[in-house]
Amino acid sequence: MEKELILCDTNILISWLKGEEKTISELMNIGLENILIPSITIMELYQGARNKTELLKIKNRINSYHLIHYNDNSSKIAIELIAKYNLSHGLLIPDAIIAATALTFDLKLFTYNIKDFRFIPGLKLY
Repeated sequence: MEKELILCDTNILISWLKGEEKTISELMNIGLENILIPSITIMELYQGARNKTELLKIKNRINSYHLIHYNDNSSKIAIELIAKYNLSHGLLIPDAIIAATALTFDLKLFTYNIKDFRFIPGLKLY
């Protein structure tokens, strides 16, 4: 039986890069072939690198994962989410894009920051 595809939030990848056992174990349970990383998460990880050595390390560690890009539909949904939830819930642009990508492609979102997403209708959390 094929497992479902899971979209990973930035905090999951940060935890994985730090070598946190709980996250590594869960990612192994999901399976490398079933993990999708949003392109905005890659941007956030690259932006968080403190130097070129760390940036190269991040690039090398994530290159075996599948990348998923947001498209016109997810961009429109992200705009709607920001309009609806920025003022009331403090929704940030990267989180809106990640949520919109999950909604567009009907994916569950694996995140440790449940509070950043739980108010979004239709979004399935892993």
